[in-house]
Amino acid sequence: MADVARTAGVSIATVSHVLNGTRAVHPDTGQAVLDAIEQCGYVHNTLARALVTTRTRTIGVVISSASTSFSTEILRGAEGMAVQHGYTLLVADPRDDPDHEFRVVSNLVQRQVDGIVLAPSGEPSRTIRYLDDHKIPAVLADRVLGGEHDQVSAENAEPTALLVDHVAELGHRRIGFIAGIEGMSTTAERCSGYREGLRRNGIDSMDELCRSGGSEFDAARRAATELLTRSQPPTALVAANNAMTIGAMQAVRDLELRVPEDVALVGFDDFPWADLFSPRLTVISQPSEEIGSKAVELLLDRLDDLDRPPREHRLPSRFVHRESCGCSR
Repeated sequence: MADVARTAGVSIATVSHVLNGTRAVHPDTGQAVLDAIEQCGYVHNTLARALVTTRTRTIGVVISSASTSFSTEILRGAEGMAVQHGYTLLVADPRDDPDHEFRVVSNLVQRQVDGIVLAPSGEPSRTIRYLDDHKIPAVLADRVLGGEHDQVSAENAEPTALLVDHVAELGHRRIGFIAGIEGMSTTAERCSGYREGLRRNGIDSMDELCRSGGSEFDAARRAATELLTRSQPPTALVAANNAMTIGAMQAVRDLELRVPEDVALVGFDDFPWADLFSPRLTVISQPSEEIGSKAVELLLDRLDDLDRPPREHRLPSRFVHRESCGCSR
């Protein structure tokens, strides 16, 4: 650091402020320090710094199915915000299993992450209690709970109701719903939105037209098949996430039916290839990358002020109108 300071013509303290973001410096000074770092080949020793500050500059991110497009976008947003502030992510997949969730969270805590971003399972009480007992700052992302934690998620209920509104406006009165994993806040909120959409369109709620798709392809395929082979099948389906939308479409094709001629199909979650399906999928698009960046922002704020009141952020979702609902392009 002394070499960098001499090369840049600044004090060692200024080099430290640039590296650690502990104080604002003039942009020209900051650039001079960065140029000197590159010239000198300086590598910041984060382990040594952790011994002094008790901070490791690492954040644990615990999110299921990290290979899906939704989770990938959350991670992209989280990493962008983390890197901007000099942090590194350690990522774990809890597999939507409460026991595995507890194990991966406790492993991250043992590795002395500064905080955790967690998309909680349907039964997260053991994990949440562990984080509270060990006083680990945590932000809940995508799936929210009550309690004293910072939380960020997309709007779920009203966007789902909008999907029901849309197919109802097209004349559908038997509208099926394929729900996600029971116990998840996102499942409960989207189910609530589905029922609200039926109510405000004067359609009686029919339990026989609701099935659990377990938030995954195969279960949704079975659920859609069961609904579409009823004596009075739904004429429209609402699927509560992208994997279940694809599973429902596969069921339609298995039965040699057509979307939207035989059944309209709309879903929650956009994804890169939704525009490449035939027909193109009408969906709700979540601000997934923003969820990730906002979660890390909230966590960094919490690390700076452990005693501040918890905050909850709801980010708007967007209706993406394509053709699987039965409308022309």
